[in-house]
Amino acid sequence: MASVNEKENNKEEYSFIYGDEAVSYSVIRKNVIRKIVTQKNNSENAKRKISIKVHPSCEVVISAPDDAERSDIHDAVMKRASWIYDALKEFRTHLEYVETKQYVSGEMQFYLGRRYVLKVVEDNSALPSVKMSRGKLLVTLTRFNDDKQALTKALVSGWYGVKAERIFHERLAELLPQATWVDGIPSFRVMPMQKQWGSCSAKGNLMLNPHLIKAPKECIDYVILHELSHIAEHNHSERFWRLLTSVMPNWKEVKSKLDGMAELYLNE
Repeated sequence: MASVNEKENNKEEYSFIYGDEAVSYSVIRKNVIRKIVTQKNNSENAKRKISIKVHPSCEVVISAPDDAERSDIHDAVMKRASWIYDALKEFRTHLEYVETKQYVSGEMQFYLGRRYVLKVVEDNSALPSVKMSRGKLLVTLTRFNDDKQALTKALVSGWYGVKAERIFHERLAELLPQATWVDGIPSFRVMPMQKQWGSCSAKGNLMLNPHLIKAPKECIDYVILHELSHIAEHNHSERFWRLLTSVMPNWKEVKSKLDGMAELYLNE
């Protein structure tokens, strides 16, 4: 079992062998408040406080107390080696699909968390349109020309925008009664954003990213409730997280799901 140790400030770099692959991971040490305990109990506490995260970027990060033994960290990693490898495999699969869209038949599109195969057809007797049909996102053009890709992209983007306006309005209306701290009905508009799913202005006006319509409804609900919580707390204070948790107890799980698919949903 090979291991590479490379320290840099508070960050350590290691690797372990799984099958025929060397998997690299980082260890970040955290300062902890120490109490007077026996050596055995201290070791057990350190083990319990070791956490493992696999990020969509395929970075494996281990958080551990600054007094955790290297052997304890290694044991924790090896116990979850299979899970780490499977998570990396899934994220790598996602990254393989993150290529610039060509808007041609056969490409994958998303809507409310489901995958649809794009099909572009020509029909001189029909109006340009986009509709879902039997697992496909069917785009009809009146004629094929040099601007086929641009026309298809414009039609698909417009279709997403219309769907986003309608679904976001429906979800906001349904979720608003839960946000008892909000007075009246906040206004919202759909606006493309590169790095945000939504935002809330100082006046309580919401902006939502149309790409969010590609995600499951629970992810849409999370973003809306997140922004509604900002009406009461404009920063991420403890009260903010308490408000969000009160209306969506599983928000961490939902956020993780959305983050894991972000590159695919935002890709256009």
